[in-house]
Amino acid sequence: MRLLVVEDDPDINRQIVTALQDSGYVVDSAKDGEEGHYLGDTEPYDAVVLDLGLPVLDGVSVLEKWRRAGRKMPVLILTARDRWSDKVAGFDAGADDYVAKPFHMEEVLARVRALLRRSAGHATSELTCGPVTLDTKSARVIVNGTAVKLTSLEFRLLAYLMHHKGKVVSRTELVEHLYDQDFDRDSNTVEVFIGRLRKKLGVDVLHTIRGMGYCVTEPDNAA
Repeated sequence: MRLLVVEDDPDINRQIVTALQDSGYVVDSAKDGEEGHYLGDTEPYDAVVLDLGLPVLDGVSVLEKWRRAGRKMPVLILTARDRWSDKVAGFDAGADDYVAKPFHMEEVLARVRALLRRSAGHATSELTCGPVTLDTKSARVIVNGTAVKLTSLEFRLLAYLMHHKGKVVSRTELVEHLYDQDFDRDSNTVEVFIGRLRKKLGVDVLHTIRGMGYCVTEPDNAA
């Protein structure tokens, strides 16, 4: 899953980015509203962490521009402001949740996980497909009761497909959501990791749909 952090305080920006990366996400960052708006308007993020008090262009304006342009990714706003009206303005601009500064990083991580699973229609941190269970909180994958060890990229790939279980996901979409903005988008490594995932899972849930992409389905509902 690919995230964007827009926060002008360099220390807070670095702390959030590091915590999200340590949790297995691919993260881009921006330190002012103009750069943040551009990235959010041109790159396909699964969720955004957005500070309201940004230089150049404030967070509410950034969010309003995204929503007017039809950008639907879930947005978690950060605010150091105490006035309830600022939080209301954020929600009215299109925010999905908020965290007030100072905050505990675990709360930010938990709220990001919640936004991601709600946007994909999931109610809990555990995603299941037949004998495969993926826990987005602990970053564990269990197959038929046994833990399967995956690399960080293999886990991100499986997590994205399981968040979109039953949907055919193109190779282009996977590349856009698994790698940061500087990654070579012409790489063919997705096919390599799909092959590795199949071998490690050892069950028939991950399918290639010729000419279209990849899909995770229940074993008896394979395309």
